[in-house]
Amino acid sequence: MLRRFRYFEHYVNKMINNFWEKIKVLAGRLKTYFKRQSTIRKVFIVGGMVIGFACLSVFAFVILVWAGAFGYMPDKKELSEIENPAASEVYTADSVLLGRYFIQERSTIHYEDIPDVVENALLATEDIRFYKHHGIDIQSLFRVLFKSILLQDESSGGGSTITQQLVKNLYPRKSYRFGSLVVNKVREMIIAWRIENIYDKKEILTLYLNTIPFADNTFGIEAASQRFFSVPVASLTLDQAAVLVGMLKATHLYNPRIFPERATQRRNVVFSQMVKYGLLSEEKSTASQKIPLELKYHRITHHSGLAPYFRAYIRKELLEWCKTNKKTNGEPYNLYTDGLKIYTTIDSRLQQYAEEAVESQMAITQKKFETHWNKHDPWYKKPEVLTDAIRRSDRYKSLAAQGLNEADIKKEMDKEIAMNIFTWQGSQEVKMSPLDSIKHYLRFLNAGFLAMEPGQGAIRAWVGGIDHHFFQYDHVKPTTRRQVGSTFKPIVYAAALEQGANPCDFISAEKTMYTNIKDMDSWTPENNDQNYSYKYSMEGALAYSVNTVSVKVLEKAGIQHTVRVANKMGIESTIPAVPSLALGVADLSMFEMVKAYACFANKGKPVKPFYITSITTSRGEILQAYKALKPTYQAISPRTAEMIVHMLKRTVNEGTGGKLRWEYGIKNDMGGKTGTTQSNADGWFMAITPKLIIGSWVGADDPRIRFRSTSLGQGSSTALPVVAKFLQKVNNDPELKTLSEARFPKISNASRRALSCDLYKTDLTFWESLFGPSEPKDVQRDFGKEVKRDGLFKKLFKKKS
Repeated sequence: MLRRFRYFEHYVNKMINNFWEKIKVLAGRLKTYFKRQSTIRKVFIVGGMVIGFACLSVFAFVILVWAGAFGYMPDKKELSEIENPAASEVYTADSVLLGRYFIQERSTIHYEDIPDVVENALLATEDIRFYKHHGIDIQSLFRVLFKSILLQDESSGGGSTITQQLVKNLYPRKSYRFGSLVVNKVREMIIAWRIENIYDKKEILTLYLNTIPFADNTFGIEAASQRFFSVPVASLTLDQAAVLVGMLKATHLYNPRIFPERATQRRNVVFSQMVKYGLLSEEKSTASQKIPLELKYHRITHHSGLAPYFRAYIRKELLEWCKTNKKTNGEPYNLYTDGLKIYTTIDSRLQQYAEEAVESQMAITQKKFETHWNKHDPWYKKPEVLTDAIRRSDRYKSLAAQGLNEADIKKEMDKEIAMNIFTWQGSQEVKMSPLDSIKHYLRFLNAGFLAMEPGQGAIRAWVGGIDHHFFQYDHVKPTTRRQVGSTFKPIVYAAALEQGANPCDFISAEKTMYTNIKDMDSWTPENNDQNYSYKYSMEGALAYSVNTVSVKVLEKAGIQHTVRVANKMGIESTIPAVPSLALGVADLSMFEMVKAYACFANKGKPVKPFYITSITTSRGEILQAYKALKPTYQAISPRTAEMIVHMLKRTVNEGTGGKLRWEYGIKNDMGGKTGTTQSNADGWFMAITPKLIIGSWVGADDPRIRFRSTSLGQGSSTALPVVAKFLQKVNNDPELKTLSEARFPKISNASRRALSCDLYKTDLTFWESLFGPSEPKDVQRDFGKEVKRDGLFKKLFKKKS
């Protein structure tokens, strides 16, 4: 083995020595040959060798870039599937765009949407030979080789074709230790050549205009057109198109919002370029240059568009869907870049009317609130309200996290800074301290509004607050709970009917002290009106929202039974099993209350609300479809539901909801129930129509801030007007006649007979005078234990003890 190795080693050394000997001989001959040549020929020989070496080096360099030695190079398959990062879009049931989910503001257009003024301006300034080259313009290339490569002048510009600029947008440049500019240029040329072999010129131009960045972090010409001029790209005028195209040279430098004069000058340069290449007449250019620059700036954010609270609510659900659903390449969907289309049950007209009703009525209510408190803060004599708000603020938490003590935090929060604040006259730029900002927002009342179709549970309108940009807390979603007040009473009455209560049994409204209440010595419910001498039927007590009677109805129903009925009707929150449940002490969400009222309109069957109908790709391929879930059980009997609907209609026609009729002129076939919580912290109104269940709530985010007067703070004064204004708009829309003219089915004869009694009475009957009224005056007793009073005969013949 050793001998063989030595032989091999000897053979290799001999070959190397022979090779070097031949090289030396060749070098000697070349040297001799070179010495014999004239000087001129020597120059040509050396030059040729240098050029040959350079060409070989360039070729080798290009091959290395092509092979991916300097970074990833997309193949033909990937390039043929180019898709711009596209925002996912949310649509209404009538196919109106509600808004988008995006990281960067961008919109996609088709070639047919691009007007000639845009294309001509772009070609004149960026790539006049676009339709003649194959992704690489040789004429421009020589200019770039001289300016950019030899002079290392990256600002020289003009060398990259539109296709190469598209490549730069799709595959951003990378930084290398040496020659970054050269590597990136070659890389872009190779990819541009590949793209030109896959797409036609119109497709490339469209891809470019959909990806190019504009000022203010806007991507794509459609988004830029909407941002700076509030028009779709197809409607751009010549001067507007020139402004946008001129901006491409340097998006910040020629931002028309920040530098209007500079942007105007650049626009005029675009006109000159168009004249130079015969794309614009001299006369038209001269006239266009005299047009003043006028922007109609409109910033699109996640707060823009219809139903921002609704879109924010379903976003979490959509993100979860994206995590569990994958594309054909095995990657999960991205809500912000994959251009999904989400179709919902929202009706654009109803949503628009709901937002307008909330906005117009809340401005009025806020003015009343400010007049009511006059010079006092709404937290007057409650300093803890302000203290708590300060400590909840992000500013306070940030300063505390930095280790500042209370004194230093207060000092920092007293410093004025520039900020944009909400007012009912529009947002305003002001200088204000963070402390004053907290006080400013504490003074505002807020609102929640939800409309749902009861048959299938389709959500039609969702307004979670007065302004999503400044107040992002959603007062509609299932996790937002407030005391519901008297809006809970129909559920109590339904539970009593289910237990066999006679709706025409008159119940005394006498004030009663209950002495067996847990965690308190006694409890005496009171009425808003001094109506304690009246006796009410169930229909009358519900119509006039008589608290003392409602507590007695709860006794008939039973607390635990009432809780079970409420749960079956769709209320999932914890319900306190206490006598005050009759007055609505439960903290429930608007979402739950609308579900429960839908059960009445749906003949006692509960419905599960739904709001997304389908999710599709950008091309319309259905990825998932959703359907309404049919009710699977009866929560209450159809007869009970029918009687409660009739009672609620009486409430609107003659009771606490009467303002709808006599003040707002609402003539719809409908029922409703007002609700006001303790100390007027919450105002509610629940409306029930054959086609819509509507919930409205008004109050401050902090329930300790409220009206001091019940006449101003009750649900009929705060929440009911929002529903009234919404219905006025619906009724005035001829396309919504099916909603405004809808009628409940005629009440059955059995239910009509069961309800054929007066709402209330004051005089005792002959038999009651003989045997005693059903309830004594000023009675004290345990809750749930009926107390009977002696009548006339018992008084006469009763034995004395």
